[in-house]
Amino acid sequence: MIDPAVPADDLDADTDVDGSGTAAAASSSPSRKRPKPGERRVQILQALAAMLEQPGAERITTAALAARLEVSEAALYRHFASKAQMFEALIEFIEQSLFTLANQILEREPDPARQIARVLALVLQFAEKNPGMSRVIAGDALAFEHERLGTRMNQCLDRLESLLRQSYRALADARGSTTPTVDAQAGASTALALILGRLQRFVRTGFKRLPTEHFDAEMRLLLA
Repeated sequence: MIDPAVPADDLDADTDVDGSGTAAAASSSPSRKRPKPGERRVQILQALAAMLEQPGAERITTAALAARLEVSEAALYRHFASKAQMFEALIEFIEQSLFTLANQILEREPDPARQIARVLALVLQFAEKNPGMSRVIAGDALAFEHERLGTRMNQCLDRLESLLRQSYRALADARGSTTPTVDAQAGASTALALILGRLQRFVRTGFKRLPTEHFDAEMRLLLA
């Protein structure tokens, strides 16, 4: 999940226009510290990710998100201009989480076959630990949202495929392939299809069929 955790009552109070809600909160909790910059944004994203983790969850509205946090929709819009911006922040979190570690794998692991296996394990384990994020990666959570979100996630997946293609090209060269470019493109495309298929099944089964199921056996087939 997105860190750090932020207490629910640290969000902007759901107040009337005259600010009486804020005054009441201040009088009842005089010692409460003001949240650090960015903590409120983090909590909104945590709540959104948690709602995405509900099996069979339908399209999430800002009204439902505000209700979960017990604040007004206006309080949400003080931190994000739109729901699309919230999803963009989730996609950015996914990108940073995956590519920071994936690039480290490529830098530190000299064996291209192990690079591929470790990068795929990274993505599947990330999704398994963050079910809500798996819905974003698979596109399920973005189906009825702004089209730019689907485009942004597709760009992330293209970047992942490109990263895998590097390793597959190195593997093809190491094996003396006469068509290393074709082999690399086919291998990376197949690996990405495996990832998306696993995540879609994870979502479709209400997070019961884990993405990492039979992973080692699949890697032996994929890298044969």
